[in-house]
Amino acid sequence: MDNLQLTAEEGEMLGGQYGEGVALAMRVVVGLARIEGAPRLVEITSAHVDSCLYHGQVSLDFAHKLVGLGAKVRVPTTLNVGSMDLLHPGLVRDGTDAERETALRGRELMAAYVDLGCTPTWTCAPYQLPNRPGLGEHVAWAESNAIVFANSVLGARTDRYGDFLDICAAITGRAPYSGLQTTEARRGTVVFDCRPLGEFLRTDLAYPLLGLHVGSAVGGEIPVLIGIPADVSEDNLKAFGAAAASAGGVALFHAVGVTPEAPTGPLGELPTYVVDLETMRRTRRRLSTIDAGQLDAVSVGTPHASYDECRQLANLLREGPPIRVPFYLSTGRATRDRAAETGVLRTLEAAGVTVVVDTCTYVTAILSPAWKNVMTNSGKWAHYAPGNIGVDVVLGSLAECVASARAGRVVIEELA
Repeated sequence: MDNLQLTAEEGEMLGGQYGEGVALAMRVVVGLARIEGAPRLVEITSAHVDSCLYHGQVSLDFAHKLVGLGAKVRVPTTLNVGSMDLLHPGLVRDGTDAERETALRGRELMAAYVDLGCTPTWTCAPYQLPNRPGLGEHVAWAESNAIVFANSVLGARTDRYGDFLDICAAITGRAPYSGLQTTEARRGTVVFDCRPLGEFLRTDLAYPLLGLHVGSAVGGEIPVLIGIPADVSEDNLKAFGAAAASAGGVALFHAVGVTPEAPTGPLGELPTYVVDLETMRRTRRRLSTIDAGQLDAVSVGTPHASYDECRQLANLLREGPPIRVPFYLSTGRATRDRAAETGVLRTLEAAGVTVVVDTCTYVTAILSPAWKNVMTNSGKWAHYAPGNIGVDVVLGSLAECVASARAGRVVIEELA
């Protein structure tokens, strides 16, 4: 039964009084709302669009249709990574017909979304930008790690929005009031007791491993973490959320004493799982398709590296032996600009790091197809890269990535 109630303005948008582009976008939003049984739509304060990453002709057709109908975004809208590094186009391979086609169409698609009024941020980490949403704000964000960060760390409210719904929400300023937009859907459903991990939770490696374990265990449920240090960094929470969203379908997590909506009282009879160091060892062994031998490249910054992470990498590389394998750092333009202003970018590039913007090395043809063994500090990159670009991967800390790049082979320590 259709119980969806629209306001007068929403009815006018649907009826075409605001233009055919808005009407088309509203039909998509209303269609999803009816499928999900939403009682109404909710006004959003921002959107983050993933549709700008080229996945075939349909991506272009829909964007061009909206542009042709005169559509413009109604709320501040950031853009996710595209299929090109527009500042460094020479980094992207174009040796095959398929690579040239993706580069050409990817650039065209990115331009179309700018024509719709979106801000050309080209980052998968919009929460690193100014004016991020606050507690309780309704937004429409796509891209799995952006969704989980907004919901969990910021306490904003977004459901899982995929391609085309994201831009339609931006054009209408509306999203269905359903799923994680509602209070009742945001309660934790399963507990992970991380206290046995002790001091390991003070390391950066703990969080991608923990995210991969939790995501693979719970799928789309809402985990509650006990034992996370109160002073945990946003970068570590980012790494956890990105890995949990990749390995499962986690769109919201709670860390007791850390995240704004985490429970403060008894957790009742929720199922509880204990996480210890052996769990982390098994997770690393399961994920890494190599654990020793020669290394062809290193890729860090997935999701996009923050300024603090860029600075940490620069500090690790400032002194010591040179790196012996290609080393890629993916980040957003705003972060790169800040790194350039402070001299961090100069240090990175002098050490031999290639800084990639606008895209990521596991979705765009940047790494050589001859390279087979690649190291990363990202659980998300490690999860997707073997299938996406055909590499073997080992997951390590940022310090282990640097040590391995200097040795030209995998250098990791046993977790203890």
